[in-house]
Amino acid sequence: MPNPTDPQKILVTGATGTVGRQVVAELADRGHTVRALTRDPVKARAALPEGVEVVQGDLTDPPSLVPALDGVTGLHLITFDGPYMAPLETGARIVELARTAGVRRVTVLHGGGPTPLQDAVEASDLAWTVLMPVEFMANALEWAGAIRAEDAVGEPFTERLSAMVHEADIGAVGAVALTEDGHGGQSYVITGPEVLSLQDKVDALADARGRAIRLVGLTPDEAVAKWRAGGLPQDVIDFLIEVYGNTPPEGRTVTGTVRTVTGRLARTFARWAAEHAAAFRV
Repeated sequence: MPNPTDPQKILVTGATGTVGRQVVAELADRGHTVRALTRDPVKARAALPEGVEVVQGDLTDPPSLVPALDGVTGLHLITFDGPYMAPLETGARIVELARTAGVRRVTVLHGGGPTPLQDAVEASDLAWTVLMPVEFMANALEWAGAIRAEDAVGEPFTERLSAMVHEADIGAVGAVALTEDGHGGQSYVITGPEVLSLQDKVDALADARGRAIRLVGLTPDEAVAKWRAGGLPQDVIDFLIEVYGNTPPEGRTVTGTVRTVTGRLARTFARWAAEHAAAFRV
């Protein structure tokens, strides 16, 4: 059995996504060998740290994973596939291949509800951990265009609260669960260190970029019209109205998961804003 301090080989799917690239970065920083699964290796190499092994494969085609799984001890999985985020139906076969390859630990990025892949992983005898982050701080990048053009953010339900989490902290929790014992059978709700209102977020972005930003309240109908004009599908619009208008307690309650699992304090939104200030400047 490998010592958790020894370098291990981990396969990361969704490796160029918001969370996946953070799992990759954290594992690499910890000295582990990282193998990134992608349909487009050329494009992925440009987006990932030097030294990461990029391999071609497709979660909808389980046999394509066999070479990628060779020699890995840990596997990070996403539950959806493609531009329309269709739930993967290949979970049982992926789990079978992982067990055959000798994978010991699996992390699953929760997809917001039950999915066939997550169900298959949880029914297995692998040491699985479900990562359940609340709102990503990176979602604020959706405001960048309007802030650059109008110094304003237009949103509905302006009193809503969020314990939003830095995507790097999600990656850090995942990296620990993939390389250390004691996290099998756990579902971790991952949050930032504070509960923020929309005004708090806007103020942090304004401080980081050095220029004021107005928060403009929209009615739900105005928000729906805006999102529809921006090309969002109706199911996504319905989800946004529900989660923004009635944020569940998990989304607005701080947990200590990041510190408990990683030994480090969760990153603040002010820090995230400072790291991404350039995206909000003209």
